[in-house]
Amino acid sequence: MTILNNFNDIQSEIEKTAIHCGRSINDVTLVAVSKMHKTEEILTLISAGQRVFAENRVQEALQKYPPLKERFPDVKLHLIGSLQTNKVKDAVRLFDVIETVDRFELAQKLAEEMKKQNKNIPCFIQVNTGEEPQKGGCAPHETSLLINRCRHLGLNIIGLMCIPPVDDEPSAHFAFLKKLAIQNGLKELSMGMSDDFTLAIQQGATFVRIGTALFGQRSYSN
Repeated sequence: MTILNNFNDIQSEIEKTAIHCGRSINDVTLVAVSKMHKTEEILTLISAGQRVFAENRVQEALQKYPPLKERFPDVKLHLIGSLQTNKVKDAVRLFDVIETVDRFELAQKLAEEMKKQNKNIPCFIQVNTGEEPQKGGCAPHETSLLINRCRHLGLNIIGLMCIPPVDDEPSAHFAFLKKLAIQNGLKELSMGMSDDFTLAIQQGATFVRIGTALFGQRSYSN
C-alpha cells in the first residue's frame, strides 16, 4: 500500500465513522504524525491536501519543517511529544499547537515565551489517564487545577489529550477524557491513534493522531 492509498482509506474511515455517530465530517481533523519519516513522504501528503502534521521532538521538527512551512504557509504543526523547558523557545517559534502541557512549570515557561514572541498558540493539557509512572501527562485528579492555573497565566487551553495504556481498552480512557473536558468547558479532544482512532471518534475525538497506519513503519532516518 502506498501512502496515498493509506491516506484515502483513513480519510474515508474517519468520515464513515463520524457520519455513523451523527457527527459532521468536519468535526474530526486528521493529524499526520510524521516523526522519523522523510520530507519526501510528508510532501506526498501535502500534495494530496493534508495540512495538519505532528512531531514528537522539537529537534527533529526543526530539521524538517521550517522550509516546508515557508513553502506551504497553511501547513499546521502540532507538538505531541514531551516538551522540556529548555526547548520551549524553539517550540513556540515553530509549532502551531502544543498538545503536551502537563505541568505548571512548563505552562509558565510557555506563557513567558509566547509573550516574548507575541504569539498565542493553542494548547492541550495532556492527561495521564492510566496514571502510568513512565508516561507524561498530569494526573487526572490534578487536571482541573492545572487548567485553571494555565488560564490564569493567559495560556490558550483549547482541549485535552491522552495516550491510553497499551494493554487497556481505550474506549474507557477516551470517555473519561471527554467527561473531564466537559467539566472544564473544553471542546477539543486529541485522542486516538492508528489502532483505535475509530473508537476515539465514537467517543468525541476532534483530532486523531495517525502515524504508522498512514506512513507505514518508521524509517529511523531522515
